[in-house]
Amino acid sequence: MFNQSIVKGFLLLEFSEIRELQIVCFVTFFIIYLTALTGNLLVINVVALNQYLHTPMYFFLANLSAVDLGYISVTIPKAIANTILGTRHISYSECVAQVFFFVFFASSEFFLLTVMAYDRYIAICNPLQYELLMNKVSCIQMVVSVLLIGLFYAVLHTSCTFGIIFCSNVINQFFCEIPQLLQLSCSNSYIFEGGAVIFCSVLGIGCFGFIIISYLQILKAVLRIPSVQGREKAISTCLPHLIVLFLFFFTGSIAYLGQASRSSSDMGLMLAVIYSIIPPFMNPIIYSIRNKDIKRALWRLINRK
Repeated sequence: MFNQSIVKGFLLLEFSEIRELQIVCFVTFFIIYLTALTGNLLVINVVALNQYLHTPMYFFLANLSAVDLGYISVTIPKAIANTILGTRHISYSECVAQVFFFVFFASSEFFLLTVMAYDRYIAICNPLQYELLMNKVSCIQMVVSVLLIGLFYAVLHTSCTFGIIFCSNVINQFFCEIPQLLQLSCSNSYIFEGGAVIFCSVLGIGCFGFIIISYLQILKAVLRIPSVQGREKAISTCLPHLIVLFLFFFTGSIAYLGQASRSSSDMGLMLAVIYSIIPPFMNPIIYSIRNKDIKRALWRLINRK
């Protein structure tokens, strides 16, 4: 029998037991991680160094990139280190930190995407009030609120998860994932985490409903724009955000709705890789490809260098 006072560390799931495949995994994830870091840092620098991008939309985009940097840095570096060193170990304190920061960055991204939907709603449906409602102080307050809610989520889930008694220290995942940690419980104290999940899910569903309603109103407003050029401009500002939003929800939903139906550790590993890596890796690419202002500012930055 193990419990939280006895467990000194956990054993994570390996990507492969074959050394050659471990090297391939190391190279693949290192390249993905390096690309994600470069892409998100470029977005932050481009927004910061170009005065004409100092608008609410790009302010939120820069904060999204900063959150993505933390999101992907919580899990991948440890997985890369374990793969190249041929070990599975993660200390108890590292596992606690991993859960805390993963929940913090994931929930912050979700609520930041909600704020970005509100920003697009005001810009298209109430353009005359945009400067009044989305002023500098309001934008900063929104981002601070997002981070505080993310912090609350992280404290709540981390305290509930590590308040249980563990019967094992073998985690069937490549990082400390809450559902896998709860499966190690040999007591009924995990019901507190279940209550936390229900509470957070209600708030999350409310935000998701707000996003859907906002984009339905945006669609109605876009259809009323008389010029084709005006409609295309409005759609071009919303489309990257919609793609990022869909990517985040789609990967996260597949991973967590598929928890009960997973028939193998390989499937669970693949789903976890998808939702923990793909969003922060793809977000800067999506915004760079679809956004003309970002591309123009990026070329200016490259030419200046």
